[in-house]
Amino acid sequence: MNRNTRSVALVVLAVVVALAAVPGVATAITRSGDTVVVAEDETVDELNAFGGSVVVRGTVNGNVSALAGDVYVADTGRVGGNVAGAAGAVRIAGSVEGDVAGASGSLTLEEGSTVGGDVAAGTGSLTVAEGATVRGDLSAGAQTASINGTVEGDAEIDADEILLGSAAVIEGDLTYDGTLQRADGAVVNGTVEREDDLATAAPVGTDGPLIPGWTFAVYGLLLNLLLGAILLFVFPSFSQRVVLEAARSPGLSGGVGLLSVVVVPLVLLLLVLTLVGIPLALVGSVLFGLLVWVGGVYGRFAVGAVILAYTDREGEWVALLVGVLVVGLVVQIPVLGWVVNLAVGLVGLGALVLALSSGYRRRRAERTPTPDVGAVS
Repeated sequence: MNRNTRSVALVVLAVVVALAAVPGVATAITRSGDTVVVAEDETVDELNAFGGSVVVRGTVNGNVSALAGDVYVADTGRVGGNVAGAAGAVRIAGSVEGDVAGASGSLTLEEGSTVGGDVAAGTGSLTVAEGATVRGDLSAGAQTASINGTVEGDAEIDADEILLGSAAVIEGDLTYDGTLQRADGAVVNGTVEREDDLATAAPVGTDGPLIPGWTFAVYGLLLNLLLGAILLFVFPSFSQRVVLEAARSPGLSGGVGLLSVVVVPLVLLLLVLTLVGIPLALVGSVLFGLLVWVGGVYGRFAVGAVILAYTDREGEWVALLVGVLVVGLVVQIPVLGWVVNLAVGLVGLGALVLALSSGYRRRRAERTPTPDVGAVS
């Protein structure tokens, strides 16, 4: 490959990285993998995830959002801004001071949870459990809606089935469209009115029609394909070594990958604690995030190579396409998809680290002069 071609390819690689950042992972650029976790003793400013999940066990001062991924605020979690999830599940067990919105998935307020603002849901299911509190209004367009907690404002619900449990309290008015089942003990302090063709408010943070969840899944799949194609085009021999390492020793590669995602963030944290090492830690975080992404693509590449080994088809490009497509489909399966995505990512990352270290040792050995045995008397 000539110098100009390589330069153009590297520029395209940089563009791919920029495209991946469009949906944004602001505070999460210091995290690795597809799941961003805010630990119980941790405080961050804001979290945005694309094609991944967010788990908040600590404190987020600003907003939390996830596109094509799940959002979970644990009972120890506190969010100072809004929480929004599209094409995924939103579960609140802790405290949210702003609004909560869920679109194209499910929205659940668990027992003991508190939402300081409004709740808006355009989801398959809405659940407000007993002991959950919504300080503002509730607006929902869902297939099923179950209210057994407290709504201090008004409630507008458009659903096929609406259940007000025995512990439900709506302090304002209830306007609904659908089949309403009201248990003994359910309280509505305002008026109860059925309104046909009720138009509920759009979820917080959305304007106009919601983008279907599959759009984001396809976007992520195409980005992985594009990155894999660039890697295979720019570094064909190296890419083959990485894939061979992952396919030949998945256990070793996965172990190295797991060690990497544990050790590297700790090293970056130590750099931050030195204060003078903060710029280096920021650069290192971005580079490590890119390394994790590249490793995930190589892991998919290896899956495709293993699958092709059982068929009559050959070729690196076919293996890349098959691997990205197969893993892209499997990761859509709840629970199993998350496990597979994590395993593939760790194996790919570990194989990448092993290949890089092997190449470094080989180049160092080539530069080391060999003693002239014949000159020794």
